[in-house]
Amino acid sequence: MNPQSLPTGFSAHVDTFTAENLPSRDLWPKLNWNDPALAYPTQINAASFLLDRAVSERGWGNRRCVIAGQGDLELTYGELLAAANQIANVLVEDLGLVPGNRVLLHCFNHPWAVAAWLGIVKAGGVVVTTMPLLRANELQKTVDKAEIGIALCDARLMEEMSKVTGDVETVPFGGSGAEDLMVRAASKSDSFTAVPTAADDVALLAFTSGTTGEPKCTMHFHRDVLAIADMFVPVFQPFENDIFCGSPPLAFTFGLGGLVIFPMKVGAATVLTERPGPEFLSAIETHGASVCFTAPTAYRGMVSSRGEYNLSSLRTGVSAGETLPEPTWTSFYEEMGIPLIDGIGATELLHIFISASGDDIRPGSTGLPLLGVEAAVVDEEMNPAPDGEVGLLAVRAPTGCRYLADERQSQYVRNGWNITGDAYLRDQDGYFWYQARADDMIISAGYNIAGPEVEASLLRHPDVAEVAVIGVPDETRTQVVRAYVVLGQHAEASDGLASELQDFVKNDIAPYKYPRELEFVAELPRTQTGKVQRYRLREQATTHR
Repeated sequence: MNPQSLPTGFSAHVDTFTAENLPSRDLWPKLNWNDPALAYPTQINAASFLLDRAVSERGWGNRRCVIAGQGDLELTYGELLAAANQIANVLVEDLGLVPGNRVLLHCFNHPWAVAAWLGIVKAGGVVVTTMPLLRANELQKTVDKAEIGIALCDARLMEEMSKVTGDVETVPFGGSGAEDLMVRAASKSDSFTAVPTAADDVALLAFTSGTTGEPKCTMHFHRDVLAIADMFVPVFQPFENDIFCGSPPLAFTFGLGGLVIFPMKVGAATVLTERPGPEFLSAIETHGASVCFTAPTAYRGMVSSRGEYNLSSLRTGVSAGETLPEPTWTSFYEEMGIPLIDGIGATELLHIFISASGDDIRPGSTGLPLLGVEAAVVDEEMNPAPDGEVGLLAVRAPTGCRYLADERQSQYVRNGWNITGDAYLRDQDGYFWYQARADDMIISAGYNIAGPEVEASLLRHPDVAEVAVIGVPDETRTQVVRAYVVLGQHAEASDGLASELQDFVKNDIAPYKYPRELEFVAELPRTQTGKVQRYRLREQATTHR
């Protein structure tokens, strides 16, 4: 059967916004749905498939499911189902949600956030999860692009959310007021029949800034949510008595899969921490976590902090978000005895699509294509590159890029292939080896940071006349943001001004994007046509480090 002509279910979306803003079919990547393991009913609700079946069919109702790292809340599968159903009833009965409405979920990693995510999807809503560090102007872009009408917001994040304009009904959760979501949910029925969405109804929108700083919104179906588990769970082979943990926010699809979808797939539990660093490491020790999803930076931190925390419960580590250097893999293995599982994923494909585990691991290599995935290395004209030669990574998989109303769709998808923007080579055994980003994306401690967005923030400061931002190598974070700043005529360079500019960025956009290195320069290198020559700045940075 041609994957593009798979049976299509009847859409349950009354609000047809997402369907109307999908790219035209000729701009979709080829979707590989031929494997029987990836065959799903034409009508399926991903949240109900994961949660209702866990209780009603698999008998997992009394098993622990989600645990707050701080120890303030723990929910079994049965309790999580009841909470998700009550939230769905609030959404429908009190907030007027109809299937297809987009619902913003602005949250920390917390059990109530997971309950809200599942409740939104069960009610037929399209969930749009955002990172807790986002500022009001970044949230505004999300609200405007996705045409959000309802927002569920952690009570501790309401200050920024309250600055967002537009016709958005915002409900806090995790507080104690009468309008709090969980207070309202407590009076609702704990039964809710999931909306019978089509397998290819949109279940979630995930935003990625890309290389331009202008948000791109990826659209993923209900069956995509299920497919990433069927593709990747066989790689790291978790057990039902595992306790998952990780540092990525639920707004990162890496975190959504590793901390919610995958443990629920096998009936395991997950510990949710709100901040990386000591809180995260302490939670591993306290709860005896055994499966970890995080970035290489965190694994390096575990090695250096092993004497401070008992991490002996860990047996599996999955690394993604940035390339896993061979020295990091080796030091972690030598210190912890755990062969880290590397993987490359993309928001556009929802989760990891190349990886390897066990005896298939080759340190320094990303691995092999997963179930249903075809991967190739090609040149700019889409011609296959010989094994051993560097080119662009091209992928066809069960999931793929579908941008929401964005002309950049034709740049990411070419001839049915997803072009991820990564430079790779494939060896003669079919293993894929990461070389570099093919664009100007800065990857720092697992976060994707778009240089132009940082430039735009700095240019909002009255003392900045011109600026160029690049990523420079860093042993701890892989890369850090460096800004080259040309000051206005009345400003004087100083350490104090440099700190002021860094703080300005922290308060303007998400703090992790701020330039950790900042240099004042008289002018920026430019071409004759006026374009900034960032490659010259990179060369200069490499020479001076």
